[in-house]
Formats: sequence, C-alpha cells, structure tokens
Amino acid sequence: MCAFIALLSLGGFARADDATTWDASSWRDIETKYIFGFTTGSGIGIEGEKEFTTDTIGRFGKRDGRYSATETKYEFEFTPSQFVQIEFGVLGSTHDIRNVTDLDDRRQVAFGGGFGEFRYLAIERTSNNPLSVTLAFEPTVRLVDETGGERVHNYEFETTLNADLELVRNRLFAGFNLLYEPEYTHTLLDETIRETKLGGSAALSFRVTPNVVIGGEVWYLAFTGDAVMLGPTLYVRFTPKMFMTAAWNTQVWGREVRTPFSLNLAEFQRHRARLKFAVEF
Repeated sequence: MCAFIALLSLGGFARADDATTWDASSWRDIETKYIFGFTTGSGIGIEGEKEFTTDTIGRFGKRDGRYSATETKYEFEFTPSQFVQIEFGVLGSTHDIRNVTDLDDRRQVAFGGGFGEFRYLAIERTSNNPLSVTLAFEPTVRLVDETGGERVHNYEFETTLNADLELVRNRLFAGFNLLYEPEYTHTLLDETIRETKLGGSAALSFRVTPNVVIGGEVWYLAFTGDAVMLGPTLYVRFTPKMFMTAAWNTQVWGREVRTPFSLNLAEFQRHRARLKFAVEF
C-alpha cells in the first residue's frame, strides 16, 4: 500500500515543472522528525503549529504459534515556542495470540492507557551548522501489557536523544537516536516487575522529490537479552498540511539469556511495522 501511494505521488510530481521538481535548492525545508521511520528526527515544527496524529505500531511473529499485536496513539501535538513541543493522547491496542510459548491465547481490542511527551530543541540547525539535536521525555501509563495483552498497571518513562545531520542540502539526511526507558509493572497477581530498555539507532533518508523521502534504519535494543532490527522507511506529504510515515523492521540478529537461539523472540518480535498519518492546522 505504501509503495502504491509513493508511486502515485511520484507520478503527480513528474507532471510538475522539471526545474521546480528536481532542483533541491528551491524546495521548502522539511521537518525531519518524521522522515526516519521508527527513528525520530530532531524537528519540532513551527511555533504555534498544531497537529493531530494517529500512529500505529504493529508487532508480528514469535518463535511458535500465531502472534500479532498493535498499539495506536491518538495524539494531539502543539508547539508553543520554537524550542519546545508538547504532545499528549490515548492508546488503543489489539492482540491476536494463539499457541505462543509463555503467552496466553488471546484475541481482543482494548483501551490501552495514556501518554504525554515533552520535546526540547537543544541544538538548532543553521546555515553553518548541519546538526540538530532534541531531548525528549515521554511518560506513559498502560493498562494493557503491550506484549501479552493481559491487564496490568505499567508505567514507562522513556527518555530519548533525537539527532539528525543534513548531509546534502534539502536532499540527504542521517538520523540517530539514543533510548533509555525504565519501566515499572504491577500485575493482577500482585507481582511487581522492574525493567529497563536501552537502545540506539542510525538511519539514512533520501528526498527523491519535494514530497517523498525514502530510506533505511537499523536499531539495537536490549532488555535482559538484545536484538538488532533493520528495514526500509517511507515519508509522503500529500498536501502542505497532511503527510504519512511508514516503516518496516525485521529482526536480523538476537540473543536470549540462557538459550541457544539465534533470534531474541521472547522479549522482541520477528517483525514490526509503523504507519502514521498526521494533519497539521
């Protein structure tokens, strides 16, 4: 579907004036926050800008059985100053699990919880400085476990450093993330679980037309074990105020604690996908 949308967009841009379409120096600046897939760029938008977003992440595949789970953020975002962006919203989740080791069979749609995010632009890109860096803090309250779907009280405190580098003016961008995410979970069995997720990513995105960006990214993630995921990314701006981001990651390497398996499918999934639609106003 994403490839079809991109082809339609490219076809529309091809009818435009060649000098306007292919001369990157004449293109408007792009907000880099959304162009790297699961990797988040440093952009925080224009002062006074507001945005409504639906952001769905799907996770697919365990070592056995059938496994799929999604979580969707319904998010409102606004930028009160050129250095600060604030977001908040609610979560919806789905689970379809059957015959997966250590997980109960489950098929459900549920209200997942809520979240907020505060982003601060620490280093701003200028004509003399191609690097931009944003610090982000996102507390989340979950009522449904994102992996197994059971009822829990889960509190996450995700802290990330989002950086990107403009390698070629208006054309080629590199993105980098560092992730630190402590979690506290209280289960219905009165168990308390404390975990911390660590991660880092690198991404490269190429702007093929003024409104289409393609690229790829690689992620390293760690709980008790770790995993490496990589895959392609796509960004399409349909109108000046509406756009889409899509990404697909596949686990290519992993390590579970005290097991000989070559992938970590106990703590992570075999594939994950992201589809995000946003309207600015």
